[in-house]
Amino acid sequence: MLSFEVINELTLRVTCKGTDSLFVKKGAFIAGECMGQKNYTFEKILLGPQQDLGAALLGSLVRRVTGENIPLMKVNLNGNSVTYYANYGQHVIVYKLEQGETISVESENILAFTPDCDYNVRFIGVGVLSQKGLATTTLTARGSNSCVAVLSNGNPLIISNVETGASLAADPDAVICWVGRGHCDPSVTVDVSWKNLIGQHSGESYQFEWNPGNKVTVMIQPSERSGGISVSMD
Repeated sequence: MLSFEVINELTLRVTCKGTDSLFVKKGAFIAGECMGQKNYTFEKILLGPQQDLGAALLGSLVRRVTGENIPLMKVNLNGNSVTYYANYGQHVIVYKLEQGETISVESENILAFTPDCDYNVRFIGVGVLSQKGLATTTLTARGSNSCVAVLSNGNPLIISNVETGASLAADPDAVICWVGRGHCDPSVTVDVSWKNLIGQHSGESYQFEWNPGNKVTVMIQPSERSGGISVSMD
């Protein structure tokens, strides 16, 4: 059995009791400890974490086409151990999914996840507007111990309308992930007018929006990816 814990905001500690495995961003291992000889190994993932070969092949193709590809490795844990993972000093956030719950996350923001998370890529159709691309990586819990560790450039902001029923909006280039059940993808609003053509745009021409009936929790980093569109005339 695995447990995820964040150490000093920047490191993921994974404690394994018995025999288990997990999927981690390639090259993210930084340290490990166990009694006796080292009892964990690393395995390169050629296609994807899906067990079915056909699904792995299709998933690999979709991820490459949509830009949601992420180099993963599988960590095989053969006994009690503690291993540590990090990525260039980025902040680490652990989210434990309830059974049937789905997290939609930017592939570059994935650090690690347990094998009882179903890994997939879903089209959301907003690639023309943002560096997020046409698809998002999804992880859906099919067990009671489904955990995901995500990365953020700085301490993230978390907003939710699950309790309040409020409408939510966020910059797509700052969104790390969103969590919900069923269909909880955002709509995209675009604000382009004649001012954009003369260089008077606000810099916030497009946004992700979730309506009050779309119950979701959104994680946002205080740093925008370079991307999006810029329409102006100098």
